[in-house]
Amino acid sequence: MIELNRNIQINNRKIGEGQPAYIIAELSANHHQDFERAVELVHLAHWAGADAVKLQTYTADTLTIDSNLPHFRIHNGSVWDGTSFYELYQRAYTPWEWQPELMKIANQLGMDLFSSPFDASAVDFLESMNVPAYKIASFEIIDVPLLRKVASTGRPVIVSTGMATIEEIEQAVRTLRDHGCNQVALLKCTSAYPSPIESMNLRTIPDLAFRFQVPVGLSDHTLEHQTSVISVSLGACIIEKHMTLSRDEEGPDSSFSLEPDEFAAMVAAIRTAETTIGTVHYGPTESDRNNRAFRRSLFAVRDIKAGEPFTLENIRSIRPGQGLEPVFLDEVLERCAAIEIPRGTPLKWRYVA
Repeated sequence: MIELNRNIQINNRKIGEGQPAYIIAELSANHHQDFERAVELVHLAHWAGADAVKLQTYTADTLTIDSNLPHFRIHNGSVWDGTSFYELYQRAYTPWEWQPELMKIANQLGMDLFSSPFDASAVDFLESMNVPAYKIASFEIIDVPLLRKVASTGRPVIVSTGMATIEEIEQAVRTLRDHGCNQVALLKCTSAYPSPIESMNLRTIPDLAFRFQVPVGLSDHTLEHQTSVISVSLGACIIEKHMTLSRDEEGPDSSFSLEPDEFAAMVAAIRTAETTIGTVHYGPTESDRNNRAFRRSLFAVRDIKAGEPFTLENIRSIRPGQGLEPVFLDEVLERCAAIEIPRGTPLKWRYVA
């Protein structure tokens, strides 16, 4: 089994077990080829509480070819049915000249910005931007040459697992490790757009963490945010979710993205969940310490003279919990009162001879 760091670090943010979930707003195609809309989405991601913004770096020509042959048309029951691959990516791509400016804006707002490259030229371009990390899209997990190229940068890499088998995930992690990357995180992902909740199988998250000993999160394409919140309770330390200005807008990704107020509600729910999960703790907390009085303890229930033996008639285990703990009852019954003890007095060891 390949051993990697249990935590990764993107800029100044440590990501992994015991850290707040790192929340990524995926812009994808939701800018609709409008730069000002892309800028607005970056600002809204910050308003909603995202830690990072993610882009996708490709062109239609780096992903496919312009062809009318049947196998270049999409027929998979998705929101993109009937479109050719080339047409989809021509509509969806983020112009490369925007990306340095969007990164500058995100950084000024205190967020990280990085991208999913889809070929070697995209990696070279993103290196020129000095991005802090890379994201491998779920369909690219089997692209070993791309993985080698990304790994060679030495930057942290987040990999969506999508429909990958265990063997394919092992191959991807091994490839990254062998070519210079020692900071890898994995995202549980269902590569359906949108993803039905019954296909999410969130129990995979702790299994991935156990198998690969790396930070694990969720790339969530469901139509609500409860799935992301639940995943945090199962150990997800990264959440990636698409964000759009409005699902009513036509666009390749709008229909399965969260609107800004929904994204903000998700972030708030995740932060509440993290507070609730807390840490492993036994014993009283600050909030229940004052309720210790509702425990039982040993009390004098009759007036007891000095030298008088303790019996079940003159001491009892009752509320409140201000006397000796009930576990000491048998020991106390073998002894006698050291002083006079009025009825209603919580028993203390100094009263026991």
